[in-house]
Amino acid sequence: MGALPVFRWRLAPDGYATRRQLRAQGLRPGGQEVAATLERPRRRRGPLVAHLYRVDLAKPVRPMTPARWAALAAANRARRICPQCRRDAGYVIPPSLGMCVSCAFPESSDCLRSA
Repeated sequence: MGALPVFRWRLAPDGYATRRQLRAQGLRPGGQEVAATLERPRRRRGPLVAHLYRVDLAKPVRPMTPARWAALAAANRARRICPQCRRDAGYVIPPSLGMCVSCAFPESSDCLRSA
């Protein structure tokens, strides 16, 4: 087995696509190995590398089932629940805080309530 072909940025031949490009076409790699790489040179660091897959071997994206939609909705709902006060924050709780803004900064939320 030889090395993977390497193409320069924007010079990959037709028939190759990145994961995002495949997804935009409604396709997925489908278990195939990386067929080639794409390199974008940078001045002070190593090049940016993207993996390319063959479009002719790609498979269609599997459709969402009702059970998957329900699981996704439950996961998104869980990201909105504050672990501190157990209320729905109305937004996705930032991982950097780990709790809703009202619980993370109680003194500033008191000022907002009195105003």
